[in-house]
Amino acid sequence: MSRRIRGVPVRPATLRADLTASLVVFLVALPLCVGVAVASGVPAELGLVTGIVGGLFTGLLPGSSLQVSGPAAGLTVLVLEAVREFGLPALGVLVLTAGVLQILMGALRLGRWFRAISVAVVQGMLAGIGLVLIAGQVYALADVKAPASGPAKITGVTGLARDVSGSGAALAALALGAGTIAVLVVWPRIPGAARVLPGPLAAVALATAAAVLLRLPVARVEVRGLLDAVQPPGAGQFAQLASVSVIGTVLAFTLIASAESLFSAAAVDRLHDGPRTDYDKELIAQGTGNALCGALGALPMTAVIVRSAANVQAGARTKASRVLHGVWLLLFAALLPAALGVIPVAALAGVLVHAGCKLVPFRALVPLWREHRGEAVVLVVTAVAIVVTNMFEGVLIGLLTAVVKAAWETSHTHVEIDDRGGGPLIVRVLGNATFLRLPKLLDQLEALPRNRALELDLRRLRHLDHACGMALAGWAERHNEEGVTPVRVQRAPA
Repeated sequence: MSRRIRGVPVRPATLRADLTASLVVFLVALPLCVGVAVASGVPAELGLVTGIVGGLFTGLLPGSSLQVSGPAAGLTVLVLEAVREFGLPALGVLVLTAGVLQILMGALRLGRWFRAISVAVVQGMLAGIGLVLIAGQVYALADVKAPASGPAKITGVTGLARDVSGSGAALAALALGAGTIAVLVVWPRIPGAARVLPGPLAAVALATAAAVLLRLPVARVEVRGLLDAVQPPGAGQFAQLASVSVIGTVLAFTLIASAESLFSAAAVDRLHDGPRTDYDKELIAQGTGNALCGALGALPMTAVIVRSAANVQAGARTKASRVLHGVWLLLFAALLPAALGVIPVAALAGVLVHAGCKLVPFRALVPLWREHRGEAVVLVVTAVAIVVTNMFEGVLIGLLTAVVKAAWETSHTHVEIDDRGGGPLIVRVLGNATFLRLPKLLDQLEALPRNRALELDLRRLRHLDHACGMALAGWAERHNEEGVTPVRVQRAPA
C-alpha cells in the first residue's frame, strides 16, 4: 500500500519525481542564496542558513505544498538598510520579531486579508526593489562600493563609469558581471539538451571558471564558515525593540515578507493541479521559519516564485522535494564551504541585476496604462517612492495612493437639473458626494442662475461625507440673490 502526503499517493515514481525536482531547486537556489546574502551586506553563509531553514523546517509545515522558501531578492534592499542602520547583530531580532508577528497573524486568520492588498502596490513594491537592486548591484559589477541611498546610486552612475574606465581590475570585474548577465539572457534560448544546469548556476560557474583560469584580479566571496557566521541575538539586541525606527523596520519585514509569500502561493497554485494553499497555515509556516532564522541571526525568508516555479516545472509532487533541497544545501554548506571563496562577487551581482530586471514589469506597464490608468499610477508612485525614500515609507506611500485612488473612483457624483418652467429649478445630486469631488460639484452648482428659486435634492445620494455636507449647506445659504426665495434643501431621512 502507498502512503499519502496531503492527498498525493507516495509511490516510487512520486519519490523519484520529488528527488529530481529537489536537485533542480537546489541548483537554482544555491547561487541565489549566496548572491542575496552578499547583496544584503551579510556573510554569504547566512543566505545558505536561510535556505536550509526554508527547506528543512518550513518545507515540512502545512500551508502550500509545492512552493519553496528561502532568502529573496525582494528583501535585499530592506535588509541592507537595516544592517547599515542597526548593525548585523540586530538583524536576528528584527527577523525573529517579524516571524512572531507572522505567526500571530496566521493564528488570527489574517492570511486571507493579504489578498485585499492592491496588486498594483505589490507590483510597485517589487518594481521599486528591482530598481534599487539594479542601481546597487551595478556598482558591485565593477567591485565598487555603492552609495547608501537610492538617489545617490542613480546619480553616481556617471562617476562610476569614469572610475571603471581607468581601472583594469574594475574592467575585469565588469566583464565577468556583464558576461554573467549575457549567459542568463541567452541560456533559456539554448535547446533543452544543452540546459543540463539551471541558468543562474551555469552563469556563476562559467564566470568562476573564467576568473580562475585567467587569474583575474577580482573580488571573491568572503568565507567565514557556517558555524562562525551564525550569531544568535543577545539580550542587548532585544532592547533595540524600544526604538520607533526598529519597530518600523520590523513591520516592513512582516508586511513585505507576508505579502510576497502569499502572492507567490497564489501564483504557484495556478501552476499545478495539487492541493490549494491554506493562506493562514502558510503564514504560520513562514513565521515559524523566520522566527528560527532570527534565532540563528540569519536572513529573513519568503516564498520565492523563481524556486517555486522551478520546483513545479521539474515535476515535484509533494513537499518532499522542497525538504530535500534543504538537505542538499546543508550538505553543501557542511562539506564544500571553501567552494564559495572562489566565486567572483561580480558574477553574483550579475545574477541579481538580472533578477532585479525581472522584478520591474517593463512590458506590462504600457498595457496597464491603457486599460487601468489608476493602477499604473499606483504602481509607478510606489516604485518611485521606494527609490527616493526607503522600503517602508515607499510601501506606505503606495498603500495611501491606492486608498486615494479607490476613494476617487468610488466617489462619482452626478448633477441633474429639472427646469419646470415657472416653478423652482430642481437640482438633484446623485452618487457618492465626498471631499474628493467637492471642487467639481461646487463649480456645477455655482454656475446655476442666482435669480431663480432652487430646490437642492440630496435624497438620492448614496453617501454624503461631512465636508461635502457642510460645503453644500454653505452654498445653499449664500447662493441666491437678495429678494429671491432661499434654496430649499431636501435630504434623505436619517
